Amino acid sequence: MEAKNKGVFHRPVMIAETLVALQCRSGGVYLDGTAGGGGHSLEILKSSAPDGLLIALDIDDEAIEETKKRLIAFGGRVILVKSNFSAMRSVLAGMGISKVDGILLDLGVSSHQLDSAVRGFSFTLDAPLDMRMDKNRGPSAYDLVNSLSREELEKIIREYGEERMARRIATAVTKRRAISVIRTTTELAGIVAAACPRTREAARIHPATRTFQAIRIAVNNELSNIEQALEDGAELLRSGGRLCVISFHSLEDRLVKTSFSARGKGCICPPDFPVCACDRKPTLKIVTKKPIIPSESEISENPRSRSARLRAAEKI
Repeated sequence: MEAKNKGVFHRPVMIAETLVALQCRSGGVYLDGTAGGGGHSLEILKSSAPDGLLIALDIDDEAIEETKKRLIAFGGRVILVKSNFSAMRSVLAGMGISKVDGILLDLGVSSHQLDSAVRGFSFTLDAPLDMRMDKNRGPSAYDLVNSLSREELEKIIREYGEERMARRIATAVTKRRAISVIRTTTELAGIVAAACPRTREAARIHPATRTFQAIRIAVNNELSNIEQALEDGAELLRSGGRLCVISFHSLEDRLVKTSFSARGKGCICPPDFPVCACDRKPTLKIVTKKPIIPSESEISENPRSRSARLRAAEKI
């Protein structure tokens, strides 16, 4: 697996499935809210040739540079912007674009971010605690781990990591930092592992997996950004346009499913109302009744794809 990945900035998942879901066409306007290394963006541009337009966003400077190099041949057909996808409405408004034909959000952490030791996303690589997708903004994982109260840490780990051992982990972290600050990923991972009892699950999943996920989500304000992007994305689509989202853990997927469902059913009156009083109409048609998952061959080639879930909806 390592040999296959060598030199690859980011391996996008379910490319073929995503293109089918997006239904790109010539002359369409598309937004890739998470450019990563430009993998999905490249295929969107090919599928919308010869005159489709792509606006590609990312908050990671390294991702923007890699995407720029990869897509340079497409010239004016691609516009790269350093921005979080939660700001897509203002980005498009600044370009005079009111509606688009398709939006893709590939959530989570890129291969490059995980494999780059200095970024501090992985507990398998010794690095300073950071986890910021935009390295120039906001508090880092170091700041949160060393400053939040035990109760605040527990809440983050329990809610964002869905970790049953949240209290034990938060207690262990606060006890350890009372002796000296926690500076590195391996320090934090060791503290978490020591706080968790050895179980059958621990043999399959590192004990720090959920804690690192939770802290990363908190550092980057990920869930609220996703909620904003889902709301704005549904409104920015023109009729027949598709919103496609690839998620990598249950919290993300639940947000997407809930958002699509709410916009797909219309009326929100209590079931005992004899007549609809809210006059709310459905705005999205759910394309994927169940999430699309990677093929066995893709998971074999790229094990990180195994948790990916693709959902799509169409603007009515």
